[in-house]
Amino acid sequence: MNTYTILVVDDEKEIRDAIQIYLKNEGLTVITAQDGVEALEYIQEKEIHLILLDIMMPRMDGISATFKIREQKNIPIIILSAKSEDTDKILGLQVGADDYISKPFNPLELIARVKSQLRRYVTLGHYEGRNKVIDLNGLTIDQEAKEVSVNGEAVKLTPIEYKIVELLMIHAGRVFSIAEIYERVWNEPCYNAENTVAVHIRKIREKIEIDPKNPRYLKVVWGIGYKMEK
Repeated sequence: MNTYTILVVDDEKEIRDAIQIYLKNEGLTVITAQDGVEALEYIQEKEIHLILLDIMMPRMDGISATFKIREQKNIPIIILSAKSEDTDKILGLQVGADDYISKPFNPLELIARVKSQLRRYVTLGHYEGRNKVIDLNGLTIDQEAKEVSVNGEAVKLTPIEYKIVELLMIHAGRVFSIAEIYERVWNEPCYNAENTVAVHIRKIREKIEIDPKNPRYLKVVWGIGYKMEK
């Protein structure tokens, strides 16, 4: 992974320096920024493959920065949260982050999550039926181009949102539990992932459904999970 560049954004120099050491030891290139404003400047100037983004920062916090980044880029974002409450993490996911990790974090877990996100973003997935165009009554996915559209209009999805849609569309009609979705998309064991998956499902519905409260495509099967309607 030595060709990939990670942007680490945190107002605490000690944390930036520590993360930089961990990631450089994995052969990754690291750029650091001390707030969201500086981060936005870097993503305009350089090719960034993943962003580690603190929530609590001066000038522009991580939530605002995520929102701004998602207006321009599809780069994977991992939120760094110093708080144990779910509210910050869920808010980060709602505005477009792909994952979160709580401070203080285990360096091995941080590295594992970074590598997991890079694999999804940079390389092709391994679900069966790749390189096909699948159409479900106007909802279309082009797996080679990694593009989703509704009635011919492109839909801008984050990398995680795309993988969820791809999984459900390849297996249209099949119901996936929350645990199955998490383990197949995040590629790690499912522990307390209900909120994480639910937030992504809600964001997907807002993007692909005419009426998200009465979805045509992405259906909930109460007590079991989710499916994409054939």
